[in-house]
Amino acid sequence: MNIFRLTGDLSHLAAIIILLLKIWKTRSCAGISGKSQVLFAFVFTTRYLDLLTSFISLYNTTMKVIYIGCAYATVYLIYAKFKATYDGNHDTFRVEFLVVPVGGLAFLVNHDFSPLEILWTFSIYLESVAILPQLFMISKTGEAETITTHYLFFLGLYRALYLINWIWRFYFEGFFDMIAIVAGAVQTILYCDFFYLYTFFFLKKLKLKLSV
Repeated sequence: MNIFRLTGDLSHLAAIIILLLKIWKTRSCAGISGKSQVLFAFVFTTRYLDLLTSFISLYNTTMKVIYIGCAYATVYLIYAKFKATYDGNHDTFRVEFLVVPVGGLAFLVNHDFSPLEILWTFSIYLESVAILPQLFMISKTGEAETITTHYLFFLGLYRALYLINWIWRFYFEGFFDMIAIVAGAVQTILYCDFFYLYTFFFLKKLKLKLSV
């Protein structure tokens, strides 16, 4: 495992933990898209079904279990424990417009026409667009809590690091996975506008602090 994949995994884990801690400490899921979190739960569930059939390493298995567990814990907090704080009126993105095309594409474009491979491919495609309900919610409300922006930043960093990881693996290992690379590139592009706003927000905040 190269350093880019490791730091990408840690960035992904940091994003998940930041979100969970935000919800638990504030006892609120305000500003968080429950629909995006449900999609991420679907992503991890369909991607890591190989937990039942193969063992790669303790690190690999541990990370998969953590991702699945945290995804469903987040969904539980949003739709059950802190349901009263969930802003469903603004979380209105039509997720069927994502799931149905992605499902169809997974059947048409995959590495092998087998159930596990199709589900893995579905998870890759779905992850690339799963954040859209969250970004749509932010654009609709016109605001986002600082902790939510940190969550999105680390998710975007995770995808950017994974793109570098794939470039590294291509040059040094001869590994090339077009499906994962294209899907990852699409997801990174979706974060570009957010990265601009994130940087602008903190530069503005820093300027205000220095002017005091």
